[in-house]
Amino acid sequence: MKSTLLVLALSLSVPALAQNPWDLGKKVAGSAATQQLEKEINKRLLAEGRKNQCSFKSDSDQLAGNCDGKLKNLSNALINAKKKLNDAGVQNFKFEISGHTDSSGAADHNKDLSARRAATIVKEMKARGISDGEIISVGRGSEQMLVKPDNTKAKKAQNRRYELQVRL
Repeated sequence: MKSTLLVLALSLSVPALAQNPWDLGKKVAGSAATQQLEKEINKRLLAEGRKNQCSFKSDSDQLAGNCDGKLKNLSNALINAKKKLNDAGVQNFKFEISGHTDSSGAADHNKDLSARRAATIVKEMKARGISDGEIISVGRGSEQMLVKPDNTKAKKAQNRRYELQVRL
């Protein structure tokens, strides 16, 4: 009787051991498929973000010029990504808009500026149908530069950007 209780207690405290190998295999395969989907969606979102960069007024989070078409393209990319995730049964995802700067100026100021610019893009995406619970903004400043060193005007321009990604 004691050994039966011990086996029962162990199986309840370690549920992974109580599962059959087939169920564990399905979980691993599902996780790999989800990771592949995340990778595929992020590749598309990063490409859309690069094609549809809006300019900001100097040292500001106000959009400069006409960005309506670019913002529409970005929101469509997020809506399409959301459909793919929903079709795959993926829940609890967040779209992340990250703001980036070049290395000019004070790091604290750049981090704050990049956060405000990312928040501006998030506000625009919400106005175009992305719900509040599905999107966040993050300021990265110059900590993730595309081009190092950014010692020319063109290289600095490449580092001043925002990126779109999904986080599962």
